[in-house]
Amino acid sequence: MPPVLRHTIDYGLVILGAFFVALAFNLFLLPNNIASGGVAGVSTITKGVFGWEPGVVQWILNIPLFIMGVVILGKNFGFKSFVGTVTLPLFVLLTNEMAPATPNPLLGAIFGGMGVGLGLGIVFRGRASTGGIDLAAQVLHKFSHLPLGISVALLDGMIVLTSAIVFSLEEGLYALIGLFATSRTIDFVQVGLNTSKNVMIITEDVNEVREAIFKQIDRGVTVLSGAGGYTDRERRVVMCVVQQNEFIKLTQTVKMVDPGAFVVAMNATEVLGEGFKTS
Repeated sequence: MPPVLRHTIDYGLVILGAFFVALAFNLFLLPNNIASGGVAGVSTITKGVFGWEPGVVQWILNIPLFIMGVVILGKNFGFKSFVGTVTLPLFVLLTNEMAPATPNPLLGAIFGGMGVGLGLGIVFRGRASTGGIDLAAQVLHKFSHLPLGISVALLDGMIVLTSAIVFSLEEGLYALIGLFATSRTIDFVQVGLNTSKNVMIITEDVNEVREAIFKQIDRGVTVLSGAGGYTDRERRVVMCVVQQNEFIKLTQTVKMVDPGAFVVAMNATEVLGEGFKTS
């Protein structure tokens, strides 16, 4: 794909994703006082306490956080991330007069979280971000040496805890539901439903198992070198990646060749190469 077209698509994805996040925020989360983490969660709290306009609060927080990330972390976050940082609060302002989609906080948490996850997943597809708490978490990670995942969870947890104090414990629990829905939806947008299986086969009949997989499943394999943990005897391991609907046939094929084979299967959510996704 030509670089110009690739960049155009990326910017389009960033803007589209920011729009979806803003819609989910104004239709589901804000009307139900659901502060499910991030700068949007902070703006929900300040709206409830001080009546401040969420879009303005997000601008006030996002832009300095972006600058701080560039200065302190010394990374090139890229202009696309800056576009996401600026356009998200803009869309929040432009859609703030829309009528709430539901007064039910549970539905608001679920569908608001899914909407935010959809939008963020699209932004990530555009190889960018919307800044905010993620940048603050990276700064915390740099100076505290806490794992990045813990840093993000800590900051989001503080926002959810504050919402439980400011609004109610029940609304804080709804915020947790929203956070979970967001994270699961981001995963879905990133990797989809096409979960494959990475299968490791420990067998004495490596050549026979390999040939059976070639003929019966029409999948390639990789033969790895290993050693028994108890005996320290050299063993060879057959690794094969198959689609979900091929897994049962694979295990049956292996057991027909070697009933004593040891088979371990793991989910593989992103597989690139011949027979799977190519990019």
